[in-house]
This record gives sequence, structure tokens and C-alpha cells, in this order.
Amino acid sequence: MTQRSGNYPIELRVGEVERLRIQAAAMAFDAGVMLDRISVQPGWHCLDLGCGAGGVVDLLSARVGATGRVVGLDADPSLLSAARKWAEMLGLANVEFVAADAYRTGLPREAFDLVHVRFLAGTAGQVDDLLCEALALVKPGGILAFQEADVSTWNCYPAHPAWDRLKKALEEGFASAGGDLHLGQRLYRLLRHCGLENVRYRPFLVGVTREDPMTDILPATIESIRKTLLANHLIDAAELETTLTDCRQHLADPDTVFTTCLVAQVWGRKVTEPGGIT
Repeated sequence: MTQRSGNYPIELRVGEVERLRIQAAAMAFDAGVMLDRISVQPGWHCLDLGCGAGGVVDLLSARVGATGRVVGLDADPSLLSAARKWAEMLGLANVEFVAADAYRTGLPREAFDLVHVRFLAGTAGQVDDLLCEALALVKPGGILAFQEADVSTWNCYPAHPAWDRLKKALEEGFASAGGDLHLGQRLYRLLRHCGLENVRYRPFLVGVTREDPMTDILPATIESIRKTLLANHLIDAAELETTLTDCRQHLADPDTVFTTCLVAQVWGRKVTEPGGIT
């Protein structure tokens, strides 16, 4: 099995690939807006670092065309297996997947026109290490782009104590593994001081109703970090089951809506002689 750095607490349970796909689909429009503002060109070589079950590989594939190349990299071979089947089903002939540690990829330095990272630094931690590795893979004049969450906006209306309890458990679960689900708040500053110029910032969030595939995203994500929550005594098993049930019942109410986490999209161009992280 490929070794990986960081302390990514999400488990590859039954339903995790579906959760990732639903999340990616809900955010595809805004990811596409970012890539269009970056002006990804035909012929580019692009890397989706920590792509999971697919990430934004499909969006990149469509933009770089037959003369371009897209690499999806992840440390989890099971997720990569799902990603390969998905890419084959979509006919993405310009895509390949690599099993490697996102923090120590072993890929050639300065090999990519664009390196993209989403929801990895804030969940697995070791932000500076990940940023250094990602920047080293970008060609001088190429683009580094991050998308990271700020869960301050992840709220349901009307409010409900079960939702609030799960949200608190989620934040504490990732924090116990070294993550920071508010990283989106400081992402712009981080990228401004790591050897990039012309840094851009575009935040977005998504609204969800009962009919949307994203309706179960908070309970489903909690299910995916269950072992971390229980091992760190952040919630006991009985309370977890009751709270999941209560939250799902509230989300099934046709009057209930919620906003997702704010996603901070930040990208910039690598200068010819970048300085270190400051």
C-alpha cells in the first residue's frame, strides 16, 4: 500500500466513493469557473494532487484537449481504482492516475503548467509541507491553485441541535488529526507568501434543499470519520447514532435547507525565482 504523509482521518467505507462523487458534482460548476479564470489551455500538463475518486480530472481533461495531459495523484489505491474506472467510462484518454504521497510525490520538479489541490491541506494537515511540494511541481510561470474549506458557513435553517452537534464533532475530528476546517480563511495569505504572483481569490458556497444529492453530506462525512471520533472520545457511539438519526430526520423535512462550507479558491502564477514560505 502506498504510504502517505499527513493524518487524513477519512475512512474508505462503503459509500465513500459515492460521497466524494456527489461532493465533486455539486462543486463542479464553480471549479469550472476557477479553471476558466485561470485560462487552462489546450496542450497543458496538469496535476490534480489528492484527486481521490476523480477530483477535477474530468474538468481539466476537457480543457487541455488531446494534446494535453492530466495526472490524478492519490495515496489510496482503492480510490484510484475507482477513479480509473470512472475515467475509462467517460472516455478520458488524456488522463492517467498515479499512486503516491501528495506530500512527497516523487514526480519531476517543475513539470506541470497547473497543479491543483482541493480539500487536502485542511483535512490532512502539514500545510506548509504540502504547499512546498505542490509549488515545486509547477513550472516557472505556471499556476498553483488550491481550494480549501471554511465551515463557518456550514449551517442549516431552521437550526437544529443535532446538526450543530455533528458539525462540532466534524471540526473536532479533523482537528484531532491535525487538520483545520477553517483553512479557507487564511489560504489567500498563505499563497501570497509562497512564491506566487498575481494571486487571485474567489470564494463560493452552495445552497442545498431536500431534493439535492448533497442533502446527506454532513451525516455522510461524519460516517467517514467515525473511527477517529470514537477513538478520540469526541462523541460516544450511542450519542453518535441518535444524533445521526435526528439530523437526517431534520434534513428530510421539506422546509429545511442548508448552506455548505465556504470554499476559498486561491490561485497564482509561480515566479521565475520563488522564495520560500514565509
